[in-house]
Amino acid sequence: MPNSPSLTTVPFLDLAPTTAEIRAAFLDDLDALLDSGAFTNGAPVAAFEDAFAEYCGTSHCVGVANGLDGLRLGLLAAGIEPGDEVILPANTFVATAEAVSQTGATPVLVDASLDDYNIDVDAIAAAVTERTRCVLPVHLYGQMADMRSVLALSERHGLSVIEDACQAHGATRSGVRAGAAGLVSAFSFYPGKNLGAFGDAGAIVTDDPAIAETVRALREHGQQAKYQHHLIGYTARLDTIQAIALAHKLPLLDGWNAQRRDIAAFYSNELDGVGDLTLPPVAADSAPVWHLYVIRSGRRDALAADLREHGVASGLHYPEPVHLTRAYSSLGLGAGSFPVAETLAGEILSLPIFPGMDEEQMSCVVDAVKDFFARGG
Repeated sequence: MPNSPSLTTVPFLDLAPTTAEIRAAFLDDLDALLDSGAFTNGAPVAAFEDAFAEYCGTSHCVGVANGLDGLRLGLLAAGIEPGDEVILPANTFVATAEAVSQTGATPVLVDASLDDYNIDVDAIAAAVTERTRCVLPVHLYGQMADMRSVLALSERHGLSVIEDACQAHGATRSGVRAGAAGLVSAFSFYPGKNLGAFGDAGAIVTDDPAIAETVRALREHGQQAKYQHHLIGYTARLDTIQAIALAHKLPLLDGWNAQRRDIAAFYSNELDGVGDLTLPPVAADSAPVWHLYVIRSGRRDALAADLREHGVASGLHYPEPVHLTRAYSSLGLGAGSFPVAETLAGEILSLPIFPGMDEEQMSCVVDAVKDFFARGG
């Protein structure tokens, strides 16, 4: 085992610092909730929805149970149905494709761009058919896709645009905030997200009142009023407890994102030119929120193992493009179908990044990476 440059153990993610900032206020509100008994559809849900819509710059927010519910219900509310095709990137978490499949529509995968690791707009154009109804760009790792180009292409072809903003709370590109560009946008508040709850939670945001009304019905058994069921719906409500946590965290989000940017800048400065590393690209006019800091190396697996020996955790986001998962083998898209997405899957490694990360931890990560390559890695 190599000599470690530091005895510090660095977790991939530590939620304790952000939890500590809201702990007392959250517990006070939780105590009040226990007295009220309004555990579903409580007043804190509506309060958070109003606050998050304002934050995103949209007219409406509808809280749901998780990010996948947000994507699925958003697609359904936008009129996506069996027989339709929805274009999305192969380089994403599988939930993006699952949401399309669960509407009965067909996910049509396209490659990623090396400019930002998000959807390749030229590939979208080549994939449009007479059955295409929607483009579903993903703001991966906290950097927005090229929405200006996506929207222009979609308008030419008469397509809806639905944003998967599950990793991009607060990100901007060309002056537009994540969630405010598409017809409807979905967010996840899984605990590890930039804005994370204390369990599963999600939301959609939109400027379309009909979309918002439909999602509100779909999340609650398709009812527009109690026991008046106009649609076949789901149980997909945002839990009141999670809304309380999110309401306390939202005012702190921009500060936490600023910390992530500082950590990313430290990594990029210290790791520039080290070994065979490719550092994360940042597109012009883009302000990522660094949900993940993802480097690339031809020695990825060896580097990850060595970091582990140094006490530094890392992650793979994601080790298989959607078309190479067993779940989507029925698409018949084998290796070589999407070269960029496949190259990324073989080289990417996510380094620790989280609010509250201290200088010693950051230095430990950098020193461990440098040490690996200094020893011939």
